[in-house]
Amino acid sequence: MTITAAGLGFGYRGHTVGRDVTLSFAPGEVLALLGPNGGGKTTLLKTMIGLIPPRSGAVWVDDRTIASVPAPARARLIGYVPQAHGGTFAFTAREVVMMGRSAHGTLFAKPSARDRAVVDSMLERMGVAHLADRPTTQISGGERQLVLIARALAQEPRYVVLDEPTASLDFGNQGKVMRQIRRLAGDGLGVLFTTHDPNQALGHADRVALLRDGGLMATGPAGEVLRQANLERLYGAEVRTITGAGGVTAFLPG
Repeated sequence: MTITAAGLGFGYRGHTVGRDVTLSFAPGEVLALLGPNGGGKTTLLKTMIGLIPPRSGAVWVDDRTIASVPAPARARLIGYVPQAHGGTFAFTAREVVMMGRSAHGTLFAKPSARDRAVVDSMLERMGVAHLADRPTTQISGGERQLVLIARALAQEPRYVVLDEPTASLDFGNQGKVMRQIRRLAGDGLGVLFTTHDPNQALGHADRVALLRDGGLMATGPAGEVLRQANLERLYGAEVRTITGAGGVTAFLPG
């Protein structure tokens, strides 16, 4: 089963953000979407998971469009982690992850033994089981992000889509989140995430797509697409390439 955007135009009523995007990702792989602010990354993500109707083209899940998949079934297919924000209500980590079980019809019902088992399993999987009874307003940003990923996983989806999952996180917490993202693909899930950091994409993604002004500039294996010239064109700025011990490459602003 593959999710494919075919000739996709995306945007809002009266405003087209992007057009003619063809892009796909499959179970077991990580696809990173890079681009400057205002380039359409979030709008493209929301269109690919069915939250915004396409302006043209379509998003396909194998032989059916995402628009034809009922919302409950779509929630069991794709787990979505939006851009991080501070919590307003003091829900515990366990309560937040339990919200993911609404994809299985348990939002207003008493959680079943299976619901509780899934929630505990996902908290453990993300390494935040020790925070289960802590209010999410009292944990770090990195811990909160792992809880939100656990909530998406509690939907038991085949795909996970994350919008800038490491935004505003410190260096250590960025590493924790990115390692967990890589593990998801190792467990057979398809993962799509956006980032401003080409080093994250190079280190953790199988393939990358470069989006500028609503159009795809390049797509392909991370090691082939993430080149200095491509990044300079993408961001309209100088980029330096550093190769360290063992041939490890990193990109820095010029």
